[in-house]
Amino acid sequence: MKKSLGARTLLPTAPVWVVGTYDADGKPNVMTASWGGICCSKPPCVGVSLRAATHSHAAIKARGAFTVSVPSEDQVREADYFGIVSGKDTDKFEVSGLTPVRSELVDAPYVSQFPVVLECRLHLTVEIGLHTQFIGEILDVKADQAVLAADGLPDPAKVKPFLYCPEVRAYHGLGGTIGRGFHEGKELKRRS
Repeated sequence: MKKSLGARTLLPTAPVWVVGTYDADGKPNVMTASWGGICCSKPPCVGVSLRAATHSHAAIKARGAFTVSVPSEDQVREADYFGIVSGKDTDKFEVSGLTPVRSELVDAPYVSQFPVVLECRLHLTVEIGLHTQFIGEILDVKADQAVLAADGLPDPAKVKPFLYCPEVRAYHGLGGTIGRGFHEGKELKRRS
């Protein structure tokens, strides 16, 4: 029997992403966001939910663009730092030693050292409550050559993205492959 835990943000894990923007003065800024995910395949879109109090919230509204940089497990320190200080008061790139890169497609920067980047044009803004969901159309995905598999796509084992468990405030790695999508359930499909 399952125990009721109430209405909470208790999904066991959320992706750790770093959202890049330029502020009103044109200064590159990043913030860590774990409220997000792919939300449409055509057009390809990703959604990130941010509180209005964040420096990045106003920047996305003003610039109509953002990037999503995906850090690797060995960059957990920098990703965590990006989520605990405000870009209003701090140059996060200078402190972290990481490098902002100006996107050629959208008016936003991304983190050079992070292995995968999504460049997004703001497609839709949804006011939810405490958070605003920014849905960005993905104009391009950039990936370091070193994290690509033989098929030319990012290999999770090489990217080493990690997850955040919000209720316990802990980061977790992915572990290994446990199955293939659209394959593991075929035997059960044959039974139906």
